[in-house]
Amino acid sequence: MMLYPNAPEAASRFLKFVNASPTPFHAVQNAALRLEKAGFSKILEKDNWDGVVKAGGKYYFTRNQSALVAFTLPQQWKHGAGLSIVATHVDSPNLRIRPISKRTKSDYLQVGVETYGGGIWHSWFDRDLSIAGRVVVADKSGTYSSKLIKIERPILRIPTLAIHLDRNSAADFKFNTETEFTPILGLISSQLNAPTTEPEKKPETKPASSIQDYHHPALLSLLAGELSVAPEEIHDFELQLYDTQPSVLGGINNEFIFSPRMDNLVSSFCAVEALADHASTQSFPTLEGNVNCIALFNHEEIGSVSTSGAESNLIPSLLSRLSPTAETHSQSISRSFLISSDMGHALHPNYTSKHEDNHKPQMNAGIVIKTNAKQRYASDAIGSFLVRKLVERKGGKVQEYEVRNDMACGSTVGPMLSALGLRTVDVGNPMLSMHSIRETAGAHDVQHAIDLFEAFFEGFAELDQKLTVE
Repeated sequence: MMLYPNAPEAASRFLKFVNASPTPFHAVQNAALRLEKAGFSKILEKDNWDGVVKAGGKYYFTRNQSALVAFTLPQQWKHGAGLSIVATHVDSPNLRIRPISKRTKSDYLQVGVETYGGGIWHSWFDRDLSIAGRVVVADKSGTYSSKLIKIERPILRIPTLAIHLDRNSAADFKFNTETEFTPILGLISSQLNAPTTEPEKKPETKPASSIQDYHHPALLSLLAGELSVAPEEIHDFELQLYDTQPSVLGGINNEFIFSPRMDNLVSSFCAVEALADHASTQSFPTLEGNVNCIALFNHEEIGSVSTSGAESNLIPSLLSRLSPTAETHSQSISRSFLISSDMGHALHPNYTSKHEDNHKPQMNAGIVIKTNAKQRYASDAIGSFLVRKLVERKGGKVQEYEVRNDMACGSTVGPMLSALGLRTVDVGNPMLSMHSIRETAGAHDVQHAIDLFEAFFEGFAELDQKLTVE
């Protein structure tokens, strides 16, 4: 990118990915496009994979437009082979438009929203917001489809109250997320000259699939225009708000990334890049070894309990289809290893006391191994050792993170996936302002994660053979 002539190349590519991925649906679509460019074939869960999935191949499938699994098979692949899995998530805290969003107050058009995940919600005030997601539309043939949408221009805003009207707000900014956190869409007066619509039909005559009364006509018209359909052809949607300010590199030497959704699109981007790059090398496919795999889950920020979350059957189903008998299934699990990759907490210069004295990760200083005695992270000595050896292959560095005893510890998809019997380790890139609408991470750490995952795909099976743990 000419804007950043001396910037890390991987970080510049990440900017394009995150700017094009305001929702999990877009992230999955963009990951799929990257994999297809690397020669991956799309397969469907509903189809019979016999005779389709073959040794030496590379494949991916999606579920509900919001989760993706991709894998490559060695030339001598057979049932019972282990899986080398990098697991991440594509969702981030956001504001989701309610099923009935139409609201008006004091001559303002407003849009009802629901908070998703544990966001730093005050960071959403006074931002140029728009909407993105998926919309269920009717086709002229009488069929229905789910189409992605991203409104590029800012149309929504959550204004703060002027300090003159609340002198205490500067010192102690508190607000009610139900009554004082509703975005404004426009002014009611802007609708006075709108074309006259037909008289409203009686409720009993309206089809159950109609959502026309649930949202402002101006909002539906905007969506319809973007999708080149009539407003009445919109039958449902899942839309969320996003900040229209693009992700950028920053800092005196472009050493930072300033961006939304880096938790956890950084990990997801790096996993996709590593698998795509590894599958495009001259040495692919390897003769033998593990099945290399990435899993991009949804709904981690709210507990992973969904058809597309880490607690779904996505990984168990893949294990069963690749090793269908009880014997080979058990063998596969015992030979598998999973890297759970999620962003971690870098040391904050203004709040150094929030870190344990000997566990203070720095941005651009290497991959962080995350450990917790209560198993909020799934790392143990074996997993940590393997990560260190893999990082060593690429000449990288490793950092350690463990939470203070007097603070609660977050968690990841790692512990729940380890319950399948998969050996698991938790890692991540350090960052500041996690869950803010505008986060900060290290520009060089993007390549650090890609290097670890590529080393994992290249050399885990060989390394594992040298390790004895009964």
